[in-house]
Amino acid sequence: MRNVLATIIGFIVASLTVYVFESLIGHSLFPLPEGANPMDMEWIKNNMDQIPTGAKAFVVVGHFMGPILGMWVAGLISKTSMVPAYIVGGLMLAATFFNIFMLPKELWFTIADAVLVIVGFLIGKSLAKKQMTTA
Repeated sequence: MRNVLATIIGFIVASLTVYVFESLIGHSLFPLPEGANPMDMEWIKNNMDQIPTGAKAFVVVGHFMGPILGMWVAGLISKTSMVPAYIVGGLMLAATFFNIFMLPKELWFTIADAVLVIVGFLIGKSLAKKQMTTA
């Protein structure tokens, strides 16, 4: 039961982290154009060139930080298994790569997003592993 809870809470933390960086910070510092609808994938696809570069950078930062914090929290709660952390990290990797393939992006955005989410996964794995106790 503890591992299920670790997975759920870890995923919630990871998702909230992405939301905070992407929406709360990124969109506050770099507002989307008038009439933008960030929840409409078609609008985003058709107007990617209108989204400020700073907002895009915060998306990348969110995709980097999400797996780190989510996997760390999953490890912190589980204490005995890396499986919850791997599930959280795997879901965050899948979501990021889905996003990369579904939305047209500049090359720098695609490369940075892909590389940094993988680095975030590796850092998250390391932090989660440090939370494991040997019984």
